[in-house]
Amino acid sequence: MKLTILGSGTSAGVPVLGCNCEVCRSTSPKDKRYRQAALLEVNGTRILIDCGPDIRMQLMPLPFAPIDGVLLTHIHYDHVGGMDDLRGFCVFGDLHIYADEPTERQLKVTMPYCFTDELYPGVPLLKLHTVTRNKPFVIGDVDVMPIEVMHGKLPILGYRFGPLAYITDMKTIADDQLEYLEGVEVLVVNALRWEKEHHSHQLVDDAIAFSRKIGAKHTYLVHLTHYIGFHDEANKRLPEGFEFAYDGQEIIIDNK
Repeated sequence: MKLTILGSGTSAGVPVLGCNCEVCRSTSPKDKRYRQAALLEVNGTRILIDCGPDIRMQLMPLPFAPIDGVLLTHIHYDHVGGMDDLRGFCVFGDLHIYADEPTERQLKVTMPYCFTDELYPGVPLLKLHTVTRNKPFVIGDVDVMPIEVMHGKLPILGYRFGPLAYITDMKTIADDQLEYLEGVEVLVVNALRWEKEHHSHQLVDDAIAFSRKIGAKHTYLVHLTHYIGFHDEANKRLPEGFEFAYDGQEIIIDNK
């Protein structure tokens, strides 16, 4: 099982438009963060997790091959704004999009031209599949368990794939969802910044506490702002078993 971090940044990305801070001026590739997205590959099955406005550039360096499913966590623009850019993959057939009912409903409003009886030539061919929390489903060779977390007051989805859990934009999680994370070994989870409480996102200390609560062996922190600081320096501040993810990072997980 391989998870490629396509984007590790928050909604503004890094560098932030108009910002002249040291991090935004950094020349290190690890300090440049596209909007949050990832690609999971298992035995030839390829699953895209979220599809923000940077997705064209995120996918460009990778082999052009079929995408077996697109998992959406929620409807916010930084997670769905690049859906139209997936149209090139329709040469392999329809794109299968997995989302909860509110995301599915709002996607039809965002992209009405993809959901009419008469599609114009070249439009992305999107087939929607409604996902419900705690009801598992299968994409190719991959078992997927949707888990509900709270993005402030908005219920959104995280996903578990055997020993791996992928959660972004979480502020809190209900106790009844924790059982679906038992035995997770590798956790990818959001950690917006070090300080200054946010109404709908975890901070670094929150993410560390959450990881320890579920007993993950290794945790990669994502959805990061420029306030995290320089990647290499920031990583030195984290305890053992934790690291800030970076764009292009490949995480290999033993799923036996």
